Amino acid sequence: MSEQHNPSVEPQLDENQIMALRREKLNDIRKVRNAYPNDFKRDSFAADLHNQYDALSKEELDSQAVPVKVAGRMMLKRAMGKASFATIQDAGGQIQLYINNQGVGEAAHDDFKHWDMGDIVGAEGTLFKTNHGELTVRVSAIHLLSKSLRPMPDKHKGLADQETKYRQRYVDLIANEESRRTFIKRSRIIQSVRNFMVGEQYLEVETPMMHPIPGGATAKPFVTHHNALDIPLYLRIAPELYLKRLVVGGLERVFEINRSFRNEGMSVRHNPEFTMIEFYEAFSDYERMMQMAEDIIRSASMTVNGTAKISYNGKEVDLESPFERLTILDAIKKYNPHYTDEQLNDAEWLKKEIVKHGESLPPSPGIGSLQLALFEGCTERKLWNPTFIVDYPVEVSPLARASDSKPGLTERFELFVVGRELANGYSELNDPEDQANRFKSQVAQKDAGDDEAMHYDADYIRAMEYGLPPTGGCGIGIDRLVMLLTDAQTIRDVILFPQMRPE
Repeated sequence: MSEQHNPSVEPQLDENQIMALRREKLNDIRKVRNAYPNDFKRDSFAADLHNQYDALSKEELDSQAVPVKVAGRMMLKRAMGKASFATIQDAGGQIQLYINNQGVGEAAHDDFKHWDMGDIVGAEGTLFKTNHGELTVRVSAIHLLSKSLRPMPDKHKGLADQETKYRQRYVDLIANEESRRTFIKRSRIIQSVRNFMVGEQYLEVETPMMHPIPGGATAKPFVTHHNALDIPLYLRIAPELYLKRLVVGGLERVFEINRSFRNEGMSVRHNPEFTMIEFYEAFSDYERMMQMAEDIIRSASMTVNGTAKISYNGKEVDLESPFERLTILDAIKKYNPHYTDEQLNDAEWLKKEIVKHGESLPPSPGIGSLQLALFEGCTERKLWNPTFIVDYPVEVSPLARASDSKPGLTERFELFVVGRELANGYSELNDPEDQANRFKSQVAQKDAGDDEAMHYDADYIRAMEYGLPPTGGCGIGIDRLVMLLTDAQTIRDVILFPQMRPE
């Protein structure tokens, strides 16, 4: 008798004892047949069967005698003498099986009674509805396809421990329907983004993930070593400089859904390995990029949620209305009306206020950098509905085009939703001499101790010297977008295998 036949048995056994019992069963199976056969051919999925036949009456379904072959993991089992019920789960859902001596024979039924929850089974038979109206397969043949040696999580509690969910995502996906829905949605969101870009006549490309010089963002890279070339290489912190090389080469609209790596701390918003989309369009600017970002996000929400007005952490987020646009100073003053213009342009006052809000002073001493640091400390978390913060200072935007009308500022934006950054974009700097000088400034900051400052990329300057057309570019964090559209409170809930300390 398996441990499922008597609910009082399994709680009295620890995992090692349960596994020992299941290994004994596996050894008994090996003595008489292949324990892991691969000759069963499924022809039906649970979700499709429910969609097609749930609306039929018991009599209508009986008259059709629909033959099916289903397979999946056994999630529930009730053995009751001459008849048994089981529920199996496949990629799309669950369906019930009805097994009795008349259908499969007494020997096969007795064999089934010794199987365990978690086992992978295949069943063939015809569809019918029980007296309670549940769509069920009346089984004529049943096969054990893969023996589960470890016990399943408690069916009522699921996998409750958060760390175990992240370390053993395979168990989380088995036990938690919500997790499965999240990652199915993630896939659909990415496909929605890709379809949108293709619809805008963008070309999807792939650029290197190992760089001789880290670039495209200010971040500390992961370092590796190429043995044959005997050179250090850096895992990509952003694909930007390679994508803009392609624009120089005449591929005027390009995008990449990419994995990037930043050697930084971990939080509910940060994982050192993450996914984003970056896209670049020749003869464009940051105004066009803002509209693209807005349309991409709204389209993805409509695709997976059927609406652009969603709920996040119990509060509505309006992705339907045009996204608000504010400068850094306008945003600070809107959400902190007690600050005066005089204070916000006083470097010493700004430094004290930044520290008061728990932020670090920026390595660049410019007034724009100080205003940005204050914004991050006192305003960013208050931006709930989508808000573009525009016109960033030059000293924190080494790749963005300087504004023609606003000295010291660039044509750059960041998009904030539910209090966190979701996208970053700008009119690209296409003056090679200006770019070379900004790289030199970054190198000076790196020499002064800023680990996240950029290197000087001579090849990128060479590419620009061939002529980079006026270009707009944007990056959107896919993980954070998925968090937003699935109501996930931590980035680890939307990454299948988040980075963890070794066990």
